[in-house]
Amino acid sequence: MERYDCIVAGTGGVGSAALYHLARAGARAIGIDRFPPGHDRGSSHGDTRIIRLVYHEHPDYVPILRRAYELWDELEDVTATNLHVRTGLLQVGPSNGAVLAGVLESARRHHLDIEELSAEDIARELPGFAIPEGMSGVYEKGGGYLRVEECVLRHLSEAERLGATSVANEAIESWETDGSGIVVRTDKSVYAADRLIVTAGAWAADLLSGLDVPLVVRRKPLFWFGDDDERHRASNGFPGYLFEHPDGLFYGFPVVDDVGIKVAEHTGGQVVDDPLSVERDLIDEDRDRVTKFLSECLPTVSHDVRNHKVCMYTMTADEHFVVDRHPADPRVVFAAGLSGHGFKFTSVLGETLTDLALDKTPRVPIEFLSSKRPGLKPAES
Repeated sequence: MERYDCIVAGTGGVGSAALYHLARAGARAIGIDRFPPGHDRGSSHGDTRIIRLVYHEHPDYVPILRRAYELWDELEDVTATNLHVRTGLLQVGPSNGAVLAGVLESARRHHLDIEELSAEDIARELPGFAIPEGMSGVYEKGGGYLRVEECVLRHLSEAERLGATSVANEAIESWETDGSGIVVRTDKSVYAADRLIVTAGAWAADLLSGLDVPLVVRRKPLFWFGDDDERHRASNGFPGYLFEHPDGLFYGFPVVDDVGIKVAEHTGGQVVDDPLSVERDLIDEDRDRVTKFLSECLPTVSHDVRNHKVCMYTMTADEHFVVDRHPADPRVVFAAGLSGHGFKFTSVLGETLTDLALDKTPRVPIEFLSSKRPGLKPAES
């Protein structure tokens, strides 16, 4: 049985970054995943993910995001690829809603550069949007999107170039600790290491069963619609966007290719009992919710579905990440429950998990993401 300094369980967004940072640190590391690199069976796919610094979910994410931005730039430099595209980002909602209030608080606390826009300002400066009555927006020039599959593949290829091993098409069945380290069993082999990093996404609950942190997996459909409105193209300055709409939170991207405009709902989603058997066919109700949003806020977009994919969110009760050491053994560290807003952080979460696994002090403040914080268990009715 071959032995490593560290095993990474799951090599999607966070796991691929962890394997890369382990290799950069000189650790002998192996990453194991049940699917091939850059697959579309989990949470790290769908071409694009929004990246934004002005964070409405919680101001404490901003210092972590600053480091994430630095690491995405570094990865672009070492791989000579364009992974982070800065299109700008428009966040829209009612003045008394959670999104704009959170954005303004993050900007105030961290002295971030934003532009507050009325509905009339948006119509003049960013034509192509229709802003519902009673709503306004905040524009972040530095917002944009990440090329999600490319980010995963570049992290993995660089990790392998630096000496790490990546194993695909092996499902991890269990892990256990003993006095000498960690033993991981897959459906094909057995591996040993001094440390273990668990980054299993929708399968995290299976590998973190002793953690006592509820994790709920939700099905999230992504849609691409036909769009001939030249105003919606990234090349014409159209930004990414997030709307706090009466029907839910909706987000999308400018047109970046010939497929169309990508739009999805951030809220809602059916609970997934088994991530291996999630429904991947188009469900009319999901499409209808998104097309209703389009009719009101992007009215020139066709309702013709050009492409459709399904990913999964792994949700915590308070919708914040959990990044910590396992209470059963500090040699096991993990990130779980990214709750649908985690991909932009994957570069820095990989670095942070590497720091924890190698007994170094994390370079970013993660105390508010502890598995021991209040609010991780739903309130009892």
